[in-house]
Parts: sequence; structure tokens; C-alpha cells
Amino acid sequence: MSTFPVPICWQKSSFSGVDGEDCIELAVHETQVLIRESDVPDTVITASPTRLRVFLAALKPER
Repeated sequence: MSTFPVPICWQKSSFSGVDGEDCIELAVHETQVLIRESDVPDTVITASPTRLRVFLAALKPER
């Protein structure tokens, strides 16, 4: 289970699906971006903003 010394304010993706299920949620804690899936909230991935940006750019289709 992930615990943090302060409350974390999670933000749901605007692409959460029809019923709001299967959501990816993001939060910022100190210098890290926190990422979790709403139906498994105890599993949290952390990344620096720079590394997350590089990861998302790699996933984005070329235009």
C-alpha cells in the first residue's frame, strides 16, 4: 500500500470512459508526478516530469 506523509490530491483523466471507470489518475508530490489506476489505487508509479514527458512523447503517434 502506498502511503504519503501528506494528503494527495488526485486528478482523474478526462478520458476516463463512459462510466468513469478504468481511470488513470495523476497527482504531484514534491518533485514527482504520481500515477495510478483508479481501480487499483494502492499501486502508484512515480516519475519526474521530464521522464514522464519523454515517455508520453514516445507513445504519441507521429503526425
